[in-house]
Amino acid sequence: MSADLSHIRPWRHIERRKSRQIMVGNVPVGGDAPITVQSMTNTPTSDAAATLEQIRQLEEAGADIVRVSCPDEASTIAF
Repeated sequence: MSADLSHIRPWRHIERRKSRQIMVGNVPVGGDAPITVQSMTNTPTSDAAATLEQIRQLEEAGADIVRVSCPDEASTIAF
């Protein structure tokens, strides 16, 4: 006999809403695609070396998608 543990771990049953699938690079997002691990850098994008190192670390940790902001011209040039 198995116990009903849904009250202890309510996140175990996840109903996903229907959405259409898009591609972010070669990563499918939405639709019936697996849930992706996404993160965002928190380094100053103008510091290209630090930003690239953080992207590498996130990739090594298993991130499927890494977002980088370019809030100013210096960041855009560095990127």
